[in-house]
Amino acid sequence: MPSRLIPLFPLQVVVFPRTQLPLHIFEERYKEMVGKAIQDNTEFGIVLAKDDGIVNAGCTVMVEKVLERYPDGRLDIVTRGQRRFEILALNEEKDYLQGEVSFFDDEDLESTPAELRDQALTNYRALSGLSASRDHGEPDLKDPQLSFQIAQAVPDLDFLNALLRHRSETGRLKQLNRFLAEYIPRQRTIERMRQLAPTNGFGGKPAGL
Repeated sequence: MPSRLIPLFPLQVVVFPRTQLPLHIFEERYKEMVGKAIQDNTEFGIVLAKDDGIVNAGCTVMVEKVLERYPDGRLDIVTRGQRRFEILALNEEKDYLQGEVSFFDDEDLESTPAELRDQALTNYRALSGLSASRDHGEPDLKDPQLSFQIAQAVPDLDFLNALLRHRSETGRLKQLNRFLAEYIPRQRTIERMRQLAPTNGFGGKPAGL
């Protein structure tokens, strides 16, 4: 597949295709980048920023809605994820980072087993009830790539980054279900202990920890 040069926006966030991401744009270079994307109706890439640099895969977004334009040029926007990509090379000719990227999608075209999807939906409902659940847009639970919709609520960025790269919906759902089977009970215990702590100062040692 041919490569293409796109603007990159490093953030401490992972976005997936067809999921919403609200953004507040305040740096001059990103005002320029986003302004051009709005004007030309083009996409830019969101990549996960780590302490030692950016990861080499991400997802493009397009601006779906401009919520607010401030007098100093700052913007509140809502974007929506489009296409996943791998970064082949970085380009620093402009004030903002650009990347030579190659787009990719899933490689398995078989339909996902219904029991995997059902398990993922059950886990999603449990995850949504936790206070640690990430704020996210309304998921489209009919999306054929359901894993992306559900993963919006997961707060673990390294796990989300690995999920983004995975090229099989069945594989992603298996990973997601395995992750949530451990994460949800652990998080429930943590939240229960937090509720108990203010009342008596000691909640007892929870079973299984």
